[in-house]
Parts: sequence; structure tokens; C-alpha cells
Amino acid sequence: MGEDARAARGAGAAAHGSAASAPRASVHLSARACLGRLIQLEANSMKVTDVRTFLVHPGSGKNWLFVKVETDAGIHGWGECYTQSDRDRSIEAHVEELARYLIGRDPYNIKHFTYMVYNDFASKRGAMDLYSAVSGIEQALWDIVGKSLGTPVYNLLGGACRDKIRVYANGWGMRLTDGDGERAQARVAEGFSALKFDPFPGPWRTHISREDEDAAVDCVRGIREAVGPKVDLLIEVHRRLAPMHAIRVARRIEEFEPFWYEEPVSSMNIDALADVRRAIDLPVVTGEELYTKAEFREVLEKQAADILNADVCNCGGILELKEIGAMAEPYFVIMSPHNYNSTSVALAATVHACAVMPNFLITEYFVNFAEVANAITVDPWRVEDGYVALPTGPGLGIELDEEALEHYAYKQFPARSLPQFGAEGP
Repeated sequence: MGEDARAARGAGAAAHGSAASAPRASVHLSARACLGRLIQLEANSMKVTDVRTFLVHPGSGKNWLFVKVETDAGIHGWGECYTQSDRDRSIEAHVEELARYLIGRDPYNIKHFTYMVYNDFASKRGAMDLYSAVSGIEQALWDIVGKSLGTPVYNLLGGACRDKIRVYANGWGMRLTDGDGERAQARVAEGFSALKFDPFPGPWRTHISREDEDAAVDCVRGIREAVGPKVDLLIEVHRRLAPMHAIRVARRIEEFEPFWYEEPVSSMNIDALADVRRAIDLPVVTGEELYTKAEFREVLEKQAADILNADVCNCGGILELKEIGAMAEPYFVIMSPHNYNSTSVALAATVHACAVMPNFLITEYFVNFAEVANAITVDPWRVEDGYVALPTGPGLGIELDEEALEHYAYKQFPARSLPQFGAEGP
């Protein structure tokens, strides 16, 4: 490491101390002061001392999992892991196992740690739970590095391409019923110019009835009539359709000019997804069930999607998301990161990654999570006119209130109403 980098690193750690939230200007020290910190750093470089987890119950949807990484320099970092219903504790267990291999390491060596996890810890056999765990840790390490240098994380990733990030509203109509038009109008009144929703009745099966197709088309029509032509409608399918249904429904809703058609079929079969894309005139989105760069390669090579929606909390973290975006650029594919997570740490990590991607379009904001996310955040982020402004503070620019986290401590959700055995099969 060069003298300038070491000097800046030592200066940032000394200036922030345990507060880790001082304004950026406070770490601009003189060259002599930096040299003094360099000597100090040579004797005692920063090391990770602890990794803590916080499972939070927001009251609806799913539990959230936060990671706090602490160092001997008094600087800590926050991250967030993707969770699913009934899998939150297993993901937390992965974080705890990974902590054994992180404690004692230099938090600056982010790429080395994630590479070691994928190749050595997991023996190249990772899955969603592991990738979610390492994603949360990775974010926390970036938060530490940014705080120690006194600069936002996006400045460490090449610098921002924009000064604000467009978001779309999700979570406003999780179970669409009568009155969904009014709910959509309410989100538009709040400033959102893009709404995502799933118009299909359950359960999630590949072959659906004509009645279900009609219901989906009627739902899209109703939302379009409610909000008018200028609001972008993002159609979510949740990987539930066979290609023939996905194609037929897409053609029927084209008249309502959807902004996109998300995961019409599972990305487990990239050829089928590519067939759907070639058969319709709507932008196809996929990626939330794919992890790390390796799993996005086939999507790009087979030209199976127009838009990738990798999630910073399960794809491998901030740097992995940025690299997926870089892979997509020469294929003229754009990035719209998925974010079925809290609107606190996960949103912050997403914003920093989106800031540095030239091919970014829009990202996700769950309005039904905002109240609790704001309650646990020291200085909550706000959406204004459908955008989130880039933070200017060091690191991720967000801090959680640990007392508030205890107030929303983990509770197990009731067992879900999964399909039972019956005449129609599974």
C-alpha cells in the first residue's frame, strides 16, 4: 500500500473515532498530520473485532436481518442481508459462521474476503442463504472503509454518475383487491411516478386458467385507468408462468404500455426466458433469483433480458452488483436493482451501487416497510418526487438506532398458508 493511501486511512480512522459519523470536512488533515497517522497505522492497522446480527420484525412481509461489523479503531459498519419467510434464522446462522473467518482480518480487504468465501469457505457450492449472508457483511465492510477515509462509498467505486436515484413504489398492493386503483392513486399523490405490482391471482403455478389471465389483464387495465398514462406501471410475474401463458398475457397487456414485464418465467431456464423475450414487445426483467456474476453470464450471452434486477443483499454485495452492471453494459442491458429489503441499510447500499452504474434505470422501494425502517434509523432517508438524493456523509451514510432495533426484536411469523394436498395436485 502506498504512503498516500496509508496516510489517508490512518487519518480517517483517527478523525472519526467511535462516532463514525463526523462531517466529511473534519478528516482533511495536513500532510504532517497524515504522516504522523501513517506511523501510528504501521504499528497498529485496523482489524475486525466483532460481527453482530440483529433480526428485526417489521410487522408485515418478512423479518429483516442487519449486520454490524466492529473494529479495534472504534469504527463500525452496517450491512443488511436478504431474507425470506422461514429462512431468516438460517441466513443469520451463515453470518455467524462467516464471522469466525472475518474477525482479526483487515476490513479493507473486501474482495479477498468475498473471494475466499465463495471459493474456499463454500468450496464453490454457494446458495442463496450464503450469498445473502456475505452480501450483508460486504456492505458493512464498505461502510467501515468509507467512514475511515471520510468519504461516501460511491466515491470509492469510481464516483457518482448522477446526484439522485429514481425509485418505484412496491408493497402498496401486495394482495390486489377492490380499491387497488385508489391505493395506486395515493402512491402517485406521494410523488411516485412508477408503481410495481403483481396482477396475477395465486397460487404460484406455471399453468393458469383463462379466468386468471383475464383477471390479470383486468387488473392492469384498472390501474392504468386509475393513474393515467404518465405513470410507469411495472408488471411483476414472480416467475410463475409457463412460456405460452407469459407470451399470451404480455400481448394482451401491451395496449396499457407497461414499463416492463418482470420475471415472466423462471430464470432457471434461460432458454425459455429468451424465447419469451423474443416473442413479445415488452422489456423483460430478470435477476432477483440469480447470485454473483457467474449466474448472470448465461442471461447476457443468450440475450434473455433487457433489464437485470440483481439485489445488493443477495447477489454478493455492493461491488458484485457494480460488476454485474459492468458485465451488462456491452450487451446494452440496463440495471434496475431489486430491493425487497428494508428502506434503511439495504436502500443505502443500493443507492451507492446505483450511483456509479452508467446503465442504471430505477430501483425498488417498499412503501409498506418505510414506517418501521424510519423508526430504527437515526436520520431516515426520504423519497422526494420519486427520487432519493445521494448521501454526502462518509461510508453508507446511514446509522441504525440499536435501542429501536430491540423494540422491533425478532418474532417468528405464523406458518404461511401453503397449498395442501388435494385433487388438483401440488
